[in-house]
Parts: sequence; C-alpha cells; structure tokens
Amino acid sequence: MSLLNSQSDLNSLSLRNHFLISMPGLNDPNFSHSITYICEHNEDGAMGLVVNHTLPMKLGEIFDQLDIDDAADIGEIELLAGGPVQLERGFVLHSNDKCWESTLKVSDDIYLTASREILEALAKGEGPENLLVILGYAGWEKGQLEQEIAENSWLTVPANSHVLFNTETAMRWQAAADYVGIDLNLISQFAGHA
Repeated sequence: MSLLNSQSDLNSLSLRNHFLISMPGLNDPNFSHSITYICEHNEDGAMGLVVNHTLPMKLGEIFDQLDIDDAADIGEIELLAGGPVQLERGFVLHSNDKCWESTLKVSDDIYLTASREILEALAKGEGPENLLVILGYAGWEKGQLEQEIAENSWLTVPANSHVLFNTETAMRWQAAADYVGIDLNLISQFAGHA
C-alpha cells in the first residue's frame, strides 16, 4: 500500500476524510477510546492517524534529534501517537494555508505533510496556522478495515477540521460523535444480531 503518494480518485465507498471512532468494546490499547483520521482508503487498504492519544514527549525533542533550531520557540507542542506502525515516522496534519512539495491534499481544508521541510518551517514560525504533529500511523490491508467495521469495532463519521484543530485532544473522541448527534456513553459494547 502506498502512503501519501496516491492522489487518484477514490470510489464512492472510500472513507478518506472520515473519522473512525472506536466503539466502547474495542479493547486494543492502540485504539481504545481513539479517533482516527483516515488519510487514504482505496482498494489496497487504508492509512489513518490516531489524533487523540498523546506521547510523553514534545516537538522540541524532535527538533533536537534532527538538529533543527527552534527559533519560533514552539518546542512545547504535544506529539500524538498516530498508530502502531512505523513509530519513528512523522506526519504533520494541517490546515490548507500552506503546502510543500510532499503535501497530500486529503480534503479541501485538511492537508498532510511528511517531510523535514515542514518541520524546518515550523521551527522558523512559517508553518500552517493549525496543525497536529504525529508519530506513527495505523494501516489496514485490503478488506481489513471493512471487516472491522462489520464487526462493530468502529463508528464512521465524516471528518471536520474543527474537531481536529479546535478541540482539546482529550475531548476529540466524544466531540466527533457529538458532531453527528451520538452519545458514545449510550452505545453498548456488544453488537446485536437479529
């Protein structure tokens, strides 16, 4: 599966630019009470970023590791654990006011960039207005995500930039459900079958 280099039109069943909200019964520690933003979804699988699990380190530590001078003094920006795959790989999910050569347009208002140049721009105070810095990602092989949805592991809802960029990290899981009128506290952890 390609990560970040597919700009092709996806079929109408694509969950690109959707949130996956973990259902209460999902016990995987990587995804429990998580909200995952789907960046790519096609016939080969899916790629997403968990956007509400913080890491015990800050952006300044990444700057130090990459020998980038933090002239903008933004080293206290929190880092998010994007998923269990390639934890050393960094992504910046951001608003559409800036883009770089490696930027993927996920939607009209949400872009994704995975390059050193965005980190250098951030350190100079030249980055996008709204952003999340994420290490690692979540990936699904062909048909895997669809199977998990059928097993009642995920609730899917259209994504919106307000939940991503203007909602406190700890509140995003419920905020995404609230956006479509669902109270996650009232959902059973068990799927029913008639």
